[in-house]
Amino acid sequence: MTDTTRRAAIATLLAAPLALSVTRAQAATHVVMIERFEYDPVNLQVSVGDTVTFTNLDGAPHTATATDGSFDTGLLTRNQSGSITVSAAGSFEYLCVFHPAMRGTITAT
Repeated sequence: MTDTTRRAAIATLLAAPLALSVTRAQAATHVVMIERFEYDPVNLQVSVGDTVTFTNLDGAPHTATATDGSFDTGLLTRNQSGSITVSAAGSFEYLCVFHPAMRGTITAT
């Protein structure tokens, strides 16, 4: 092995772990439909950084409002959507402020 070949091999070996550490998964988008006064799905698993879009298919207005205040879509009328980006790991319960029996959970890792 020549000195130049040896240097190239060492450079390749040193760069490989660096290239792996720079690679990151892209954030995903998840959809929650609001229909018949229910969230679908009721329980959603996501990763931190993912976006969740809530779409209201009901004639009545709805929201998706975290019980801990961490997110709120605001008022969604028929065929309107609202999105949130999950910024922390944990389990987040949410409800509709107009219909508190409507509940769901987002679990982020």
